[in-house]
Amino acid sequence: MSLNSTPSSERIHIAFFGRRNAGKSSLVNAVTGQDIAVVSDIKGTTTDPVYKAMELLPLGPVNIIDTAGIDDEGVLGKLRIEKTMQVLNKTDIAILVVDASERITDDEQKLIKIFEAKNIKYIVAYNKSDLIFDYKVLKQNEIYVSAKKNTNIFELKELIAVLLGKEQNKQPLVKDLVSPNDVVILVTPIDTAAPKGRLILPQQQVIRDLLEADAIPIVVKETGFKMAIQACSKKPKLVITDSQVFKQVSKEMPNEVFLTSFSILFARYKGILFDAVTGVKSIEKLNDGDTILISEGCTHHRQCDDIGTVKLPKWIKQYARKEINFEFTSGGQFPSDLKKYKMIIHCGGCMLKEQEVLYRYKQAKQQNIPITNYGIIISYINGILEKSIEIFK
Repeated sequence: MSLNSTPSSERIHIAFFGRRNAGKSSLVNAVTGQDIAVVSDIKGTTTDPVYKAMELLPLGPVNIIDTAGIDDEGVLGKLRIEKTMQVLNKTDIAILVVDASERITDDEQKLIKIFEAKNIKYIVAYNKSDLIFDYKVLKQNEIYVSAKKNTNIFELKELIAVLLGKEQNKQPLVKDLVSPNDVVILVTPIDTAAPKGRLILPQQQVIRDLLEADAIPIVVKETGFKMAIQACSKKPKLVITDSQVFKQVSKEMPNEVFLTSFSILFARYKGILFDAVTGVKSIEKLNDGDTILISEGCTHHRQCDDIGTVKLPKWIKQYARKEINFEFTSGGQFPSDLKKYKMIIHCGGCMLKEQEVLYRYKQAKQQNIPITNYGIIISYINGILEKSIEIFK
């Protein structure tokens, strides 16, 4: 990934929903000016959700999502609808595409109620408006369009921009914690799990945020951390480390310097820091035979020393001194029924939209399952949790 590219988690997600043959895919192509989605008169042409990252004026970087019909049928149809419903957990604004020549159906009304229940901003786009003559008065979030005639496509994009508005008071990643010319040391291990030729996304984003704050980031491996501390003529304000070397870094740094991890920064950035700190204490209540879910937001090739599937289970067993069972999910996978788990440990969520991270935490909370994240539990196990969140106080 280029440092200048916008990660998926930071893009506006615009998802198109509706019944089969309402013209969702045609409208997606019209809005984007590209043949992103396959168009056909045959019902159910779109099966799995189709994603396209692009720049869309006047919004900027977006992810366009075309989904399967909400009225799909059969066993496969039911699975497609489930995939469509999962898209809601990452949607910033939903476009409900309705056939203007037909009355709005119960399926479409139910979808509107889901939008409203999830606080998702939405637009009802009455497509195929070139086929009707009796126009009704529309609400502020409704619009007549025609993908075939390219009618009101520009106006639809303008309406999307108006409803979204500008992000207000978004929690900064790190720049509100530092002042200009503050020295910040970033500890980034380069092991077998590290991507070749680049830093991982959380590290890239933190460096960018620090530069925007006019701070002075110094990037080292864990083997060079002690030397970096000694070489600094100015005492660092903050040390940010990869969670897996928390223990080593905490032993080698001055007590008066703040310490945290990339994972903990992202817990705060995504709005779940308090819940993660609260949930970690459930490790003290584990018993033999309990099952823990470890969930990662990204998908990658597992290495022999993978943090999620190898290191964390080993550290948890050593700390709890119990025979614990572990299950793992990655990417968009996250169980709807969590009752079998005694505890959930989630990654920092850097690859997930804030809405999706909050949805997962909300699901756990509703089912009374404690949930925390990688950085929080690793710092807790090593007895440095208070130290690692001190800067946020």
